[in-house]
Amino acid sequence: MKKWECTVCGYIHEGEEPPDECPVCSADKSMFVEVVEKAGPETAATPEMTDPPQTAAPQTAMAKLYTTASALILKHHLHPIMVHTPNGIVPMALIFLLITAFLDQPLFETAALYSFVFVFLSMPLVLFTGYEVWQKRYRGAMTSIFKIKIGASAVTVLLLLALIIWRAVQPDIVTTPSTGRWVFLALALILVGAVGAAGHMGGKLVFGSRKN
Repeated sequence: MKKWECTVCGYIHEGEEPPDECPVCSADKSMFVEVVEKAGPETAATPEMTDPPQTAAPQTAMAKLYTTASALILKHHLHPIMVHTPNGIVPMALIFLLITAFLDQPLFETAALYSFVFVFLSMPLVLFTGYEVWQKRYRGAMTSIFKIKIGASAVTVLLLLALIIWRAVQPDIVTTPSTGRWVFLALALILVGAVGAAGHMGGKLVFGSRKN
């Protein structure tokens, strides 16, 4: 039985032909290569005369710092850790807003505001770690799963900014009954959906399309 490896995410498929689409990262058939298992020990190759390797230019301090940070992000799985910030706090903030709207508890609205601000401030690190993982581990592939993640992340940032600014301009938007209140809550609900979509796509990359 032949084995095929997805060059984007490393998924291994067994069969005479590679799948039409990777079940993990949605890469198409062309991104699979056949895994050839070596039958015996390798024989030492005769060294060939080649031109001397080119000496790489020394890295700047900033380049060294970036390289070190990128390696740490991949080694310690910092993106999944950072993603738990919006995934956990944004739904909680929506619940706080609903408590304010339906139970007339304004302190929860203040807590929701602080939650949105905290998540917004954490987003640069969430996006940076995600970008590094996408580029280094998944080779910057633009399959459907990555397009959804990128789109959901962009929507998350824009909605967070819009909600924070709206609340700053109109502090009583949630505490005072009005049409604007329901629009504000609807945007917060869409924000939860965007965060959930990005998290779901990340889960598919890690766990694949499991049936059970």
